[in-house]
Amino acid sequence: MATGKIYDRAAEDVSNIIAMEHVNITVPDQAIATLFYVNGLGLTRDPYIDFGPSNVWINAGKQQFHLPTKKPQVIRGHIGLVVPDLKALAKRLHSVEKRLTDTRFSFTSAKEFISVTCPWGNKLKCYGSGKRFNMRLGIPYVEFLVPRGTARGIARFYEDLFSCRTTLTKTSCQIAVGRGQSLRFKENEQKLDYDGHHIAIYVSNFSTPHQYLDHHGLITEESDAHQYRFQTIIDPSTGQELFDVEHEVRSLHHPMYGRFLVNRNASQSFVDYQQGLDSFHP
Repeated sequence: MATGKIYDRAAEDVSNIIAMEHVNITVPDQAIATLFYVNGLGLTRDPYIDFGPSNVWINAGKQQFHLPTKKPQVIRGHIGLVVPDLKALAKRLHSVEKRLTDTRFSFTSAKEFISVTCPWGNKLKCYGSGKRFNMRLGIPYVEFLVPRGTARGIARFYEDLFSCRTTLTKTSCQIAVGRGQSLRFKENEQKLDYDGHHIAIYVSNFSTPHQYLDHHGLITEESDAHQYRFQTIIDPSTGQELFDVEHEVRSLHHPMYGRFLVNRNASQSFVDYQQGLDSFHP
């Protein structure tokens, strides 16, 4: 029976991109990376997929940071991160500050978030859960700084290739991804070089974007039956190259789709340990 109330049904639509699963940035020192991401941010080293000293996967709710050992890469922009408790985060960051003195690590508190710079210069904005994003722990967005005049073409790219809902302003665009995530592109005056970092996305319609990308010579890797990669975002209406960031595109048949990620309760400690509270369920 009709209630007379009008709903925006399009707001509930999900694009072809079902989820952004991980952000991959290389780091030169696994011990320092673990100190920052696990002890500082309170995230969890994946207990099942372990590469020894060559790589570490860090679980953040249903998303991950992948941190292979190599020359450091820096996202041109920043990464959004939701944590259960901002006060607890600030306390942890203070606890690792002295051991990260000789790095680029820093943090400052604002009203709604804590701005954090990792030991190699990657910037994060950390928000408390339940205030702005529909998650208790996770990566709700990545914001990239892009050249002037590119936001509209970038929005067209995701609309045309991945059927994404987009929000456009004069100098930025936001791409809705899956449930409660987004990719953000903000125009910027400074020229920033691309160093190879990448994001991983899962898509339901795997073949149609591939056909377009392949036709335009944009596929950079045919990984396997369940995955391919591309790097350059173009304006579909002109063919102009707009921005580079590698996308690891995975189908829903990928064996890691929907994989359960273990997350710990970062407030547990040896000093004030409580039985039964070791795990965290985002």
